[in-house]
Amino acid sequence: MQPTRADGPDKPVHILIAEDSESNQMLLSLYFTDSGYTLDFAENGREAVARFKNGSYELVLMDIFMPIMDGLDATREIRNFEKEHGLRPVPIVAVSANAFAEDRQRSMKAGCSDFMAKPIRKVPLLKFIARTLGETTRP
Repeated sequence: MQPTRADGPDKPVHILIAEDSESNQMLLSLYFTDSGYTLDFAENGREAVARFKNGSYELVLMDIFMPIMDGLDATREIRNFEKEHGLRPVPIVAVSANAFAEDRQRSMKAGCSDFMAKPIRKVPLLKFIARTLGETTRP
């Protein structure tokens, strides 16, 4: 059964988080505790692409700098997969400690829907996700 909260999503929402840092994975897991969101983690871009192809996600948080395959290449592969299979593009949010305009532009050019700079804070993250998914937040 999917956990729910008064301020969580109206229906189950599955989020793929591509993040190579174990400490960041733990922090994000804590942020989403009792949020109503279901999380899957990938430790690199190649794993993120494989999980995406075999799963069903409403949102992807994609770290840009990861080993094996970076987040930009993973985003390009996901966008190609969606196009080849006639799928509606899922929002992919680039996440990076580098908040320079060039990083944001490269992320958008690769197919990301939006950009979020690290460090990530809980309340802004949850509000950002709700806004990205078109959810209404409740008082």
